[in-house]
Amino acid sequence: MQQLPVFTLAERQMIVRQAFELDDPGLPAGDVALVEERLAAYHADPSSAVSLDEMKRRLRSRFPA
Repeated sequence: MQQLPVFTLAERQMIVRQAFELDDPGLPAGDVALVEERLAAYHADPSSAVSLDEMKRRLRSRFPA
């Protein structure tokens, strides 16, 4: 910690990012497979997806605040 001031801002940011990544185990294998499966389905049929705005609209109509 005492040596942090000698690093540049970019170097300190990289150190912080790397520290957070050490605590991040990532997605379980099953979740990675699901993401890849859904991405492949999207690439096969892009019209099957909806925009972020549309998804927000749908969620807000289902779960009003």
